[in-house]
Amino acid sequence: MTDVKRTDAIAGVIVHEYDGIEEADNSLPIWWVVLFIGTLVFAAVYWLIVEEFHLTPTPAEALALVQEERAKRTGQVSDDDLLSAAQSANSVATGKQAFTISCVACHGTKGEGNIGPNLTDANWLHGGAPGQIYATIRDGVPAKGMPSWGAILGQDAVKTLAAYVLTLRGTHVPGKPPQGDIYNGK
Repeated sequence: MTDVKRTDAIAGVIVHEYDGIEEADNSLPIWWVVLFIGTLVFAAVYWLIVEEFHLTPTPAEALALVQEERAKRTGQVSDDDLLSAAQSANSVATGKQAFTISCVACHGTKGEGNIGPNLTDANWLHGGAPGQIYATIRDGVPAKGMPSWGAILGQDAVKTLAAYVLTLRGTHVPGKPPQGDIYNGK
């Protein structure tokens, strides 16, 4: 390594050389320095606004809000929504009316099963979770002869109907023998 500094026409002052590689001491472009400092300032301001003072929601919180709003618009319901509707006497009564009109022919007056499966035991053909029951009612099972009730009844009626079916689960009314897998959840 040599201590003699030479000047190159393009690179400027050559500071040092090692194994034939020469290094010049050039200053960084102004645009790069401004961009770097701007990034640091942005990061500090963002941290203060979002993380320290909570003036705006974090990206995860904002995503949760968007998903919740989309679920309300598209008619998606959560298991908690359905379980709370099953606790509401008004929802259950409305669901029972819809059941009497739309479901009795296949599932029997008490859900004991007729053409369709027994809804009072622990066995479920298409899932016994509240959301799965809701989806089965809404989308139907055309291959098994169950119509899609979502377009016919509407979102609110399907929700109350699912809430009513949840109240039938576990009542063990004698009827059609159990079909499907046992559901051990809520």
